Amino acid sequence: AVAVMALERVPADIRADGGVARMTDPQIICDIMDAVSIPVMAKVRIGHFVEAQILESIGVDYIDESEVLTPADELHHIWKQDYTVPFVCGCRNLGEALRRVSEGASMIRTKGEAGTGDVVEAVRHMRAVQDAIRKLQTMPEDELVVEARDMQVSLELLIKTKELGRMPVVNFAAGGVATPADAALMMQLGADGVFVGSGVFKSGDPASRAYAIVQAVTHYNDPSILADVSKGLGEAMVGISAKSLPEEELLAARSK
Repeated sequence: AVAVMALERVPADIRADGGVARMTDPQIICDIMDAVSIPVMAKVRIGHFVEAQILESIGVDYIDESEVLTPADELHHIWKQDYTVPFVCGCRNLGEALRRVSEGASMIRTKGEAGTGDVVEAVRHMRAVQDAIRKLQTMPEDELVVEARDMQVSLELLIKTKELGRMPVVNFAAGGVATPADAALMMQLGADGVFVGSGVFKSGDPASRAYAIVQAVTHYNDPSILADVSKGLGEAMVGISAKSLPEEELLAARSK
């Protein structure tokens, strides 16, 4: 793993427990930072700029403005350009991604449907982003103006995305990744990396599964290695079909 997310509860537990999910106790985050040598990320509620100020003050390496926590503001995201610490934000499509980049996000991830162990929503969101970028490649300039207006982003940012042929920041996969095969799938679909939480810690053997997923991300195009690392991992997390969830329980729909 190249970084760790400091959490009191993984998304599966947050989903099961219900109630209001808030920023993790700063003492827990500080203890985790003292215990590991890799970068430490921590989550804040959407729009809760004071939680972000607190995390920046204690020295976290990255802040995740996360739909997994209960949103603090239903209309506004944090204006991330006011901070020196980098932010990661979720998206379901290119418009959401570029709006977060406009606000100052340094990394984007698919929202997927966290805590379910069902990768279908992460696949849907990654394909939506990649399809929209491919569409930009053949879009004439006059249509780009309309597209930028519809996405509520600057024309300059949209043109930059078209010229790059990819997101202007790194784009990780998250939300429902539970197996090495899931991780490799997201990489082959165009992800730059993968976030895994519940899929590891709600499995029968978290340490072995975490190692296997790291290997799968590294060797995502080698089926023989993927087969080897997928063997003998024990029981995967008990999943929830994302399609079975009522609309009010969908975490990905908490922001646009």
